[in-house]
Amino acid sequence: MNDSLTARVLSTIQYSQFAAGLSGGVISSLILHPFDLVKIRFQVTETKSVIHNSSLPYRPHYNSLFDAFRTIYREKGLIRGLYQGVAPNVLGNGMSWGLYLLLYNTIDILHNKEFKRADLRFQDRFMYSTIAGITTISITNPIWVLKTRMCLQYSNSKASIQYKNMFDCIRKIYKIEGMKAFYKGLVPGMFGTVHGTIQFVSYEQMKDFYLKKFHTTEFSTPIILTFSALSKLIAVSTTYPYQVVRTRLQDHHQNYNGVIDVVKKTYHRESIGGFYKGIVPTVYRVVPACCITFVVYEFVLMELKR
Repeated sequence: MNDSLTARVLSTIQYSQFAAGLSGGVISSLILHPFDLVKIRFQVTETKSVIHNSSLPYRPHYNSLFDAFRTIYREKGLIRGLYQGVAPNVLGNGMSWGLYLLLYNTIDILHNKEFKRADLRFQDRFMYSTIAGITTISITNPIWVLKTRMCLQYSNSKASIQYKNMFDCIRKIYKIEGMKAFYKGLVPGMFGTVHGTIQFVSYEQMKDFYLKKFHTTEFSTPIILTFSALSKLIAVSTTYPYQVVRTRLQDHHQNYNGVIDVVKKTYHRESIGGFYKGIVPTVYRVVPACCITFVVYEFVLMELKR
């Protein structure tokens, strides 16, 4: 590759997309982390009908979303309780959105022989989004393991490992379980790229339709909110079970022998409903989170282009 071509390739890297995505992911995670915490706890908690067979007597069973918030707050307060595990969550969401949007938009330009952004077909968006998603989850999976582990620390647990902070979590996981532990849940995470693909492609398709329909180049905040909320609801409703499987694999309180083992045991113990544990706090979190992320993303992107 000659110097001229190298310079052209480097100039196509969408740093502004990374900055905008990073900003959106960080802000939405900071605001809505308590819903993420509760979602994870619901995802790993078995139904009352199988609790008596559980070897985890210290794991709390929440009766509702409100009960979960109230119980956690009473036990540890706002910061140590409802914001437990916030550091890896903010880092993970920021890096994921930043990397994903950087890769997606850079691939878009690099695929064009003229190194310019082109009108994309649905299949192009699907392919670019999938490539960006797989690359991103491969890089960020260790962060999601840290987030899950730190969110699943119970105040009355004496049988499990306790993590003081994110760095202590990294050290203990590596010392006790080795490097492979950081990639638990990677397989369902790979499948989860379909979730991101459906969400982002839906969002982009809506934007294109709006641009062509109303002959405009800008979007109002209500339009961005509507498109981001709809795209997220479509993605969640079609792909949610993979999140339960991934979280249970990353849970250090239970031992599973891979994805198939999680699927078999979850179905045997809780039937189909087990794969939708935590979907209520998920919906409460992901819709506003997605709206915040895309509003911040579009705002930062617009400011960087001025």
